Amino acid sequence: MRLIYPLFLTAWALAAQAQTVETIVRGKVTNVVSGKGVKAIVIYKSMPTGGISDRFNDSVFSFSVFGTAKYQITAEAKGFIPRTVIVDPKDIDATHVLVRDIPLTAEGQTIRLSTLNFEQGKSVINKKSFPELDEVAAMMKENPKMIIQLEGHTDSSGDAKINMALSEDRVEVVKKYIVSKGIAKDRVKTKAFGGTKPISKDSQQNRRVEMRVLN
Repeated sequence: MRLIYPLFLTAWALAAQAQTVETIVRGKVTNVVSGKGVKAIVIYKSMPTGGISDRFNDSVFSFSVFGTAKYQITAEAKGFIPRTVIVDPKDIDATHVLVRDIPLTAEGQTIRLSTLNFEQGKSVINKKSFPELDEVAAMMKENPKMIIQLEGHTDSSGDAKINMALSEDRVEVVKKYIVSKGIAKDRVKTKAFGGTKPISKDSQQNRRVEMRVLN
């Protein structure tokens, strides 16, 4: 018992310390095209209860978090599409600082889902893409009237019909994932373009899914 008790105390103390370590979350709201700061209303709240929350009215934000709860940060600015991101204290660096900038896209433009990837030639979502899709679902929950359209693209190499079918299958899979997070089906539209709308000579960049806010 003399050996177990000190070990128990040490483990308890380490766990308690982990819960009280302060992490600083900070970032900047920017225009996705120019990179310049955008003054916005920034609201953050703890997940999943939202028990801890606050707001800023600036292009920069900074707040402290404790423990292991994730936080949801939403930025809104006139003329831009609202954006919600999720930060996880487990991603902090050695200085206990977590930097997460929020790029905003102008209304009427499409948002490229930059970390959304699929298995080669398939409509299977890479697991590393889930956090970005979780943020899309969180954004739609914050904006309950929002309707989006997922637009699928491939490169132009190979058979055009196969490319069109692949781009359609991929956006349908993305829709299914977002719906599984509690978003109504009729709020997520899909459209496939295959390889008909390249944006670059780089084939990798042409293989993409974009999101258009319809309402």
